[in-house]
Parts: sequence; C-alpha cells; structure tokens
Amino acid sequence: MRPEFLLNRRDEKQGKAMLKTKLAIIGWTISALLALTTPATAQQMATPAKHAILLDASTGSILFEKDADEPFPPASMSKLMTVYLAFDAIKQGTMRLDDEVVVSDEAWRNWNNRGSTMFLRARDVVTVADLLRGIIVLSGNDACVVLAEHMAGSQSVFAEWLNAKATELGLTGSHFVNANGWPADGHVMTARDLATLSMHLVNDFPDLYPMFAEREYLYKNFDRNKYNRNPLLGRFAGADGLKTGHTEEAGYGLAASAERDGRRLVLVVAGLNSMNERMRESSRLMQYGFRNFSHYPLFKAGETVDYAEVWLGEDKTVPMVVGEDVALTMSRLQRAQMKVSVEYTNPAPAPIAKGDQLGELVIEMPDRPVLRLPLLAGQAVEEVGGFGKIGAAFEYLIFGSAGAEPGN
Repeated sequence: MRPEFLLNRRDEKQGKAMLKTKLAIIGWTISALLALTTPATAQQMATPAKHAILLDASTGSILFEKDADEPFPPASMSKLMTVYLAFDAIKQGTMRLDDEVVVSDEAWRNWNNRGSTMFLRARDVVTVADLLRGIIVLSGNDACVVLAEHMAGSQSVFAEWLNAKATELGLTGSHFVNANGWPADGHVMTARDLATLSMHLVNDFPDLYPMFAEREYLYKNFDRNKYNRNPLLGRFAGADGLKTGHTEEAGYGLAASAERDGRRLVLVVAGLNSMNERMRESSRLMQYGFRNFSHYPLFKAGETVDYAEVWLGEDKTVPMVVGEDVALTMSRLQRAQMKVSVEYTNPAPAPIAKGDQLGELVIEMPDRPVLRLPLLAGQAVEEVGGFGKIGAAFEYLIFGSAGAEPGN
C-alpha cells in the first residue's frame, strides 16, 4: 500500500503570475512502511579499509562509501575485467567454453609459480572453461596470461582491449597494463569502478556468473591450490562472488556480492591489513547493508504524481507522471526524514504533447544528494482556439489559478 499525498497548494495564494513554484510538499505516512531495522546512516559507519563502497544493485543506491573514487592498485581484483572480456566473447559467440588453448613456452617461463597460480605447464592443452575457473577460483596469474594470449595474441594488445571495454562500461577511474593485476605503474582501479564492473558481471552474464560461487577447482590433481579465496562463500548467507586481491602495496581487498530474498548488495573493500581483517570487515559491512537498509518502491512507471493546471488548454489540468519506476534503498532514519516535492511552471501553457516534461520530482533525505526526476505529461492537451482563449483569459483574470480539482 502506498501512502497518500498531503498536498499544500500554496501557489493558489500567490496571484496570477506564471511562476516556477514548489507546488506541493508531499508528506508521507511512513509508519506502515518502515522495516524493523536499527536507525543508521552512512555517516555512522566506519571501516579500517582504505577504500570501500557498498551499494544496492537493484536501485543503485549507495549505502556506504569511503574514498571510492581514489585510484589504487587493485591486485587480483582487476582479473574481473579479464573475466568480463572472456564472458563477453562467449556471449557473442566468438569463443566457446570448450575451445582448447595451448600454453605457450613464454607464458610458462614468465608465470610459472609467480604469485597465485593454476600450475599450468608449457604446452598444456587446456579449455577456456578450465582457464576461467583457474582465474575465478584459483586466482591464477598464469591463467590470465594464457587466456589473454589466446584472445588477443599478446598481453599488450589485450590490455588495450581491457581499457577500451572499461571506457565502454563507464569505468572512469581505471587503467589496465596487464591481464592479471600484477603490480605495474599505472595499473589502477577505483572501488566505484570495481562495484560497477561487479554489477555488470552479475547482470550481463546470468548463465556464466555462477562460476564465481564455485568453492573449489582442481586442475590436474594440483591440490596445493584448489580453494576459492573469497572469505564470504559458505560463511555469509547469499554470498555468490566475486574476487579477492592482495599485494604488499595494495593490502587485502575483496569485490563481493550477495543476494537475499531477491535483493542484491555489492561490496568492494581494499587496503585492509590481513586476510582475517578482510573476512571480518567484508562480512560486517554486508550484514550492515542487509540489516539497516530496506528497498522502498515509491512510484510505478506511468503513475500520476500530481496534476498541473493548464493555460489556454481544452482541459484545465494535465496529469504529471513518472517515466520509469522510482525505487530507493534507505535506512529507517532516511525514510523518516525524506521529503518529496514537485516543481513545475504553473500553469503549464497549451498545447502539451504526451510525454512533454512539465516539471521535476524532487527527493531529499539525509546523507544523500538531492534526486531530481523528470515529470512528464500523462496525456496531450490541445490549445483552445478563438473565443475559447478569450473566455479562458477572462476566467483566469477573475478567478486566478484556483480552479476545479481533477474530477470536479
């Protein structure tokens, strides 16, 4: 049940001038909608992570962030970009999971037992599916290089592909030098970019994304490295991805996602001091998101928010509607203090075409930037002609903007 609006039509007392006014301050009856959560806002949360971001994937609402736009060395978390290119090639049909790849002598010489490894050997014949599991589950640096060589011919060309795809996906704070995140000058990402990339992996490849939830993988009986390092898998209800990262410079990081009751959260943390701290902090932040925030649908696409009066129109009013669903993820305190208003030019001059923007829906709440959404004409209104204009003008001069309400 959506609460009723309490409209304060202050513009009716402001005379006949065609002014842009704040027509209605909408008061919400919130008691029936509030979840039984602890009041919390982003400012009340703290983390030892140097960089962090927590968001609700369904609404894009940021629940918490800390230095989310500062570039840092992402270590193995940047392997998510390599996986994205591979998933995309499979989706486009230019590569298959059962394609066979030969491990080059150069890849073996350069990456044999160098950092985390899949234990590939020179001239091994391995499938794309094996390489992807070697990257996702085992975090194999060698697997990334072999896959990059298979797809692009060389790591340098593959890095160009990574940067081009990053631009396409809107990752504005990222730059890639290699396929596996090995420390290199200029190889950086931001927490926000990692969260955006994580959401793309979830949404763009629903058939392939379940690989991230696999907890172990064994390549040719090399059981020295077979377990997924994601500390949330099997420990945090709903966790199903994505990727850890660690170097001496970058510290310990994690790009994670979890889904509960159809609601998905995405978390990125970086710059933590140990594996244990990464496990504790990622679990704590995820729990914070699920416990303290709820998803609130406000309007359905096409739903009437208010009515605008029309100047010299065949109809005296026109419904103002939202063009898409409006839903927000908020804490209890944010929900209680949320203010919603409508701004438009009153009256709206005819003719009006259906879909014309008439004003804005303005949503304000603590610790969030003001959200402004367009309000569109829900129907067309033709301009009156001839004597109708004279009569309408005379009526407006005598009675002002106060007219009959819709339906009267």
